[in-house]
Amino acid sequence: MDTDERPDLRRGGESKLLLKAETEKIIGFAFEVLNEMGHGPNEKIYENALTVLFKLNSIALDQQRRFSVYFRGVGVGEFIPDLIVFRSVIMDAKVIDRITDHERGQMLNYLRITKQRVSLILNFKNARLELERIVL
Repeated sequence: MDTDERPDLRRGGESKLLLKAETEKIIGFAFEVLNEMGHGPNEKIYENALTVLFKLNSIALDQQRRFSVYFRGVGVGEFIPDLIVFRSVIMDAKVIDRITDHERGQMLNYLRITKQRVSLILNFKNARLELERIVL
């Protein structure tokens, strides 16, 4: 075995997750919002509260940016993700019973249409934040 391929256990098992620092920061802000606002309000309230935190921390974001969808060169509709944070992470705030394949599929479509690689689904329905990180 090539020693260059062995993990350096003394360094704490550094992860090579794509946009790890950015997603960790977003998740941290989501916990702040949930702790301060509680669980249960509608999705738009959480989206707007996160937007406030991102702006206060000078983090670049697009809210409700529209992306055209084409089929064989003809416009057939549009996708509108909640937020694009750090110009690279698509984030959707949800207030649903649980994250399902429907939300995962929607997020995969957002990633394909926007040409981004990383997304977060944040579910604020319960006292414990539910989240999923999806990478294309």
